[in-house]
Amino acid sequence: MTHIVADISISLDGYVTGPDPGPGNGLGTGGETLHVWAFSDDPEERRIVREATARSGAVVLGRRLFDIVDGPGGWDDTVGYGAAEVGKPPFVVVTGAEPESVRLTGLDWTFVTTGLADAVTVARERAEAASAERGRDLDVVLMGGGTLVGSALDAGLLDVLSLHLAPVVLGSGTPLFTGGTPRALVPRSAKPTPNATHLEYEVRRGASG
Repeated sequence: MTHIVADISISLDGYVTGPDPGPGNGLGTGGETLHVWAFSDDPEERRIVREATARSGAVVLGRRLFDIVDGPGGWDDTVGYGAAEVGKPPFVVVTGAEPESVRLTGLDWTFVTTGLADAVTVARERAEAASAERGRDLDVVLMGGGTLVGSALDAGLLDVLSLHLAPVVLGSGTPLFTGGTPRALVPRSAKPTPNATHLEYEVRRGASG
């Protein structure tokens, strides 16, 4: 069965970027500390990245994040989806308008201009097709940014929330949770590793806590 999974790194004080994120500084000041675990040589952290990348039947991201990964200094042959894994699932971008050009033409991009729910529907179709082709269940993964993941949680679109809790307090930046509809989360797993604690929750759709 294909699940809708939000997968994102977060600070102890709830931020998914550091202060002042923008062009050339996509993670904000100090925000790179959130992703140390993803680039680590620690065997358990490598396993978590590898398995998450392999389970991704399709990936949803927002336009701001697309502009970062597709822009100068973004993804390349050594760093991409899944950090050094450089995964190549179909990517579905939620955007108000399609970009005039795409640098990463070797990746499968679909641009959806009719909202997040429609983008998730498109991604689910792609993931289910990939699951049938490979003979195993693959998921739709929402990789961010923070506003997109928070909106998906608020809209009741998620089945699973996977947080990589970095041992850092950023003070400000882009918050993941900004209010909205309360959601009951059921703990599924908690795994400490040298550079993060990996938390996974089942999201009870339509339920409040």
